[in-house]
Amino acid sequence: MSDPIIVHGIPGSPYVRKPLLVCEEKGAPYQLAAMSFGAAAHKTPEYLARNPFGRIPTIEHGDFVLYECQAIARYIDQVFDGPSLTPTDPRAQARMNQVMNIVDWYVMPSISIGIGFNRVVKPKFGMTPDEEKVAESVPLARTCIAALEDILAAKPYFAGDAVSLADLFAYGHFEFLAETPEGADLLAGSPLLGWMERMATRPSVLNTTWDRLAEAAAA
Repeated sequence: MSDPIIVHGIPGSPYVRKPLLVCEEKGAPYQLAAMSFGAAAHKTPEYLARNPFGRIPTIEHGDFVLYECQAIARYIDQVFDGPSLTPTDPRAQARMNQVMNIVDWYVMPSISIGIGFNRVVKPKFGMTPDEEKVAESVPLARTCIAALEDILAAKPYFAGDAVSLADLFAYGHFEFLAETPEGADLLAGSPLLGWMERMATRPSVLNTTWDRLAEAAAA
């Protein structure tokens, strides 16, 4: 399909990064319709017409509008050529799905909102971190790391030998975590560090960094 994927969202958001990573891995054309942090652009009537829950990201593909990140990622993977990001083996696919759900339900509130948002995002915008929230988030973050270490085991990627949607869903969250003192402690000696190193060299990751997206949005 020749129409580009238009991704509505805030540069730097791990959730906005997910469909961008998928597009990059698939070689799918895309555009980031950048929204400003803190401007409540996702609560305007125009945006709520795309997503009544006022969350990001939302995509447009021609006349097709879609929200919810897992649905978006699976759609892009299915409609564009390029390497499949979904394993064909049922057990590998189940592991991929498991990781995606761990990220949405447990990594996001602890690693991303609790630690990453307070340690990385808030200071960038001159906001004061909520130290109590950070401390409260560490136990669940530790559980998330242990669970994902168990799933990764000796494999290079969560679902096996090839990158899948699971890796693209998890990476942005852990990139933030690694920038924090809590992350340095939680990830010390973790096999997830090797996974992060493998992911960090991929063109899809290099092309979707916060700084690069912000520069493109400002151009």
